[in-house]
Amino acid sequence: MGLLKYSQPDRDIFGARFSDIIDEFFNDAVATRQNSFAPSIDVSETEKEFIIDVALPGMDKKDIELNIENGRLTISGERKFEKNEEGKHFHRVESHYGTFTRSFQLPDNVDEESIKATYKDGILNVTINKSEEKLKKQITIK
Repeated sequence: MGLLKYSQPDRDIFGARFSDIIDEFFNDAVATRQNSFAPSIDVSETEKEFIIDVALPGMDKKDIELNIENGRLTISGERKFEKNEEGKHFHRVESHYGTFTRSFQLPDNVDEESIKATYKDGILNVTINKSEEKLKKQITIK
C-alpha cells in the first residue's frame, strides 16, 4: 500500500500569481544565459528517401545553412531577437533566439548528390534519396 499526499480542493495557499512569479524568475534566469537553442526536428523515412523537417518559425531562409562533410549533414543558423520596436514592452518571451547547430550522420545508403532543401511556412524540409548502389550486400565465403 502506498501513501498519497492529501490536497484540499479549492485551497491554494500561495495563489496562482506566486507560481507565475517563480516561473518568470527561473525562465528569465535561464533565458539570459542562453544564446543558442535546438529547434524541433522530425526525421522520417520512406522506401525511397529520408526526410528531415526542422521547425524554424520566424526565420528567413538566408539565415539557415546546410553543409555536408564526411557523411555528416549539418544544419545551422541564427534567429535574431529584434526588440527595438518603439513603444512596445515585452511581458513574456517564450520563443527561442540565438544560434543553433544540428548534425546528423547519414547512413551509407544515401545519395549525397540528391539532397534537396525547401523552406516554407517556418519549416525547413530536407529530402535525401536512398542509393540502391550503396546498399550493404552479403558476401558469400568460398
